[in-house]
Amino acid sequence: MHWGCVCFTNKFIPFLMGIFLIIHPGVLNVLIVYFTIVVFLFGFLQNQNVTRNSSLYKKPFLESFEETPLLVAVLTYMGYGILTIFGYLRDFLRHWNIEKCHVAREREEQKDFVPLYQDFENFYTRNLYMRIRDNWNRPICSVPGAKMDLVERVSHDYNWTFQHTGKVVKDVINMGSYNYLGFAENTGTCADAAVEATHKYGVGVGSTRYEIGNLDIHEEMEQLVARFLGVESSMAFGMGFATNSMNIPALTGKGCLILSDELNHASLVLGARLSGSTIRVFKHNNMQSLEKLLRDAIVHGQPRTHRPWKKILIVVEGIYSMEGSIVRLPEVIALKKRYKAYLYLDEAHSIGALGPNGRGVVDYFGLDPKDVDIMMGTFTKSFGAAGGYIGGKRELIDYLRNHSHSALYATSMSPPVAQQIITSMKTIMGEDGTTLGADRLRQLSENTTYFRRKLRDMGFIIYGNDDSPVVPMMLYMPAKIGAFGREMLKRNIGTVVVGFPATPIIESRARFCVSAAHTREMLDTVSHLK
Repeated sequence: MHWGCVCFTNKFIPFLMGIFLIIHPGVLNVLIVYFTIVVFLFGFLQNQNVTRNSSLYKKPFLESFEETPLLVAVLTYMGYGILTIFGYLRDFLRHWNIEKCHVAREREEQKDFVPLYQDFENFYTRNLYMRIRDNWNRPICSVPGAKMDLVERVSHDYNWTFQHTGKVVKDVINMGSYNYLGFAENTGTCADAAVEATHKYGVGVGSTRYEIGNLDIHEEMEQLVARFLGVESSMAFGMGFATNSMNIPALTGKGCLILSDELNHASLVLGARLSGSTIRVFKHNNMQSLEKLLRDAIVHGQPRTHRPWKKILIVVEGIYSMEGSIVRLPEVIALKKRYKAYLYLDEAHSIGALGPNGRGVVDYFGLDPKDVDIMMGTFTKSFGAAGGYIGGKRELIDYLRNHSHSALYATSMSPPVAQQIITSMKTIMGEDGTTLGADRLRQLSENTTYFRRKLRDMGFIIYGNDDSPVVPMMLYMPAKIGAFGREMLKRNIGTVVVGFPATPIIESRARFCVSAAHTREMLDTVSHLK
């Protein structure tokens, strides 16, 4: 299909709809504009071929991102348009019944106050999100392993509030947790070691590392992480999100340039914004786009003054959690070396889940860890724990210990969590005297390949790399988001469904996370649904 049509559909139409939703003088104008757009697009469809093939490339691995078919895109916009129109109609009717409608009554009580929330955010929450709110925040009452137990709940006011029925939905197949290697468990060596650490240290420290919260178990964990990554030194943090958002501002500032992948995680985006650096975004995994930004940065320098940038930092992820794609790290490193930039690699989803030794995307490509300046990752996925880390040269880590807000002001990591990290990491490295780590790495790889192949054979459009345990399956239309999540739960399968604004408006999806703990029978149960 013609590329100009794709650009028009994906960018121009949402822009037009957003403008008219903001400045519209009435529902009638919205109807006129909306249906004019739909009629135009359907007329355009007559001369377009809506059948597409997956764009697969091998540089140096297979990755699939099938573009949204134009017909599906139009129908998706129609779905959101209908929801929006009826949303405005519902809001209009609410004003006729102020005494019985708590939303309108709240507006009446606060009419003299400055709005605390943006009006469109309120509108979206009331009229779109509330319709499918039951698909999120479901209470779990068991270990989030291959199977889990959910607390049953019902709503009598259209998802505004929920009541627990006292019943438990047993043995739900868990396809949503980041438990890639199955270490989130309450039995086994990791659980036993965590219990021993609880008896020895307690469950909390009650202080920062710089006061009286630095334990020997923290020192042991950081030395182990550095050895696992193959770097000189490392430091750990109690929260994965803060590892990015609080350390990027410590590394860059005014006069620095951050080149960020357009699909980077919110923690990376927040950290870049807090740093005060100039931010420029390149297309996802597009090396031509990245190189163009690097060239422009070298040639033109800083705006107005044209002085050279103090430093240029490239920020990418190992596995992108919404796309299932793997960063083209060899090419990124080549560009970084050519243009004398620094590289910040977020391995939250790739560490432990990729590579023959489970050491992330660097191990996956067989690269030298020294080529990555800042190696960041989290313990919340493959290690079944909490927190994050940064690894690199000793000078880098010493600097962060004295300048990172997350290190200076945050409470130390809980000792049982630190012990969970130590035990699971040693298992992956094979230092526990067993082959459990190697077996789970192999099982995860086999499960990932098997599950992706099954979904493709059934005709679903799935995104990402063939080796990525994050498997996004495209739903597109807004009605399918809630329907798919509810239908899967009826069949005792727990999934994560995602829509706008977490994804582009025409790219709603279900995201499966494959684990080494899943059996072949579980994956067959999920993939054989009709």
